[in-house]
Amino acid sequence: MNKQQLFENIKRKKSFLCVGLDTDIKKIPEHLLKEEDPIFAFNKAIIDATADLCIAYKPNLAFYESMGVKGWISFEKTVKYIKENYPDQFIIADAKRGDIGNTSAMYARTFFEELDIDSVTVAPYMGEDSVTPFLTYEGKWVILLALTSNKGSHDFQLTEDPNGERLFEKVLRKSQEWAGDEQMMYVVGATQGRAFEDIRKIVPNHFLLVPGVGAQGGSLEEVCKYGMNSTCGLIVNSSRGIIYVDKTEKFAEAVRNAAKEVQQQMAEQLKGVINA
Repeated sequence: MNKQQLFENIKRKKSFLCVGLDTDIKKIPEHLLKEEDPIFAFNKAIIDATADLCIAYKPNLAFYESMGVKGWISFEKTVKYIKENYPDQFIIADAKRGDIGNTSAMYARTFFEELDIDSVTVAPYMGEDSVTPFLTYEGKWVILLALTSNKGSHDFQLTEDPNGERLFEKVLRKSQEWAGDEQMMYVVGATQGRAFEDIRKIVPNHFLLVPGVGAQGGSLEEVCKYGMNSTCGLIVNSSRGIIYVDKTEKFAEAVRNAAKEVQQQMAEQLKGVINA
């Protein structure tokens, strides 16, 4: 999926919502534990309830890898189900990979060849040769960690060099030598507020994947005010705030209502972009 196709989906659905499939078997509705594959059964219900309200799904690999082979099978089934039934969805493997070149090449092969996923999150700490293997795949996206939503982001990402350049700014500037806005996005946490202004000065045209709205306390209105550009430029993720709103047998209906509420807020924020 290219950048224009992504923007067309945003305009059509009046949404830039990504539903995070952070599926924890200890948190899903109890009645699903009777299913042959409870994780997939939960994900399928979430996807069916929200597919017309969102433009992306983001399975977090940690939640699947924690269950060993069974979890990986659930992940693969989830990806296949989305691709076969909702092919307009942008799929993000939230894996936060990044290693020496030959290892990164294997990670890239896993997600882009074996699973044919649209994008993968990548850690930039090891530099260019750890990222470029992911960039050799036409039509696939690298989503590079830039400024995250967790408290510990201050430990390194906001540190300044002698010239006053913060580490996340260096990541943004340097990585643009590796790929442009048709192949690279950046993770920027919703809790970072007005830092979006500084980020947009450096990467005005890139899409930003924005976690942290909802359960982590990020403000959608603030993210849009400082981060939205002429093609929206935002994919805002919500995980816990949507998928765990209800634990009864009617959980899918509650999930849909929660997603619909976010989508309606997004539609309001998009009016200026869509009508421009």
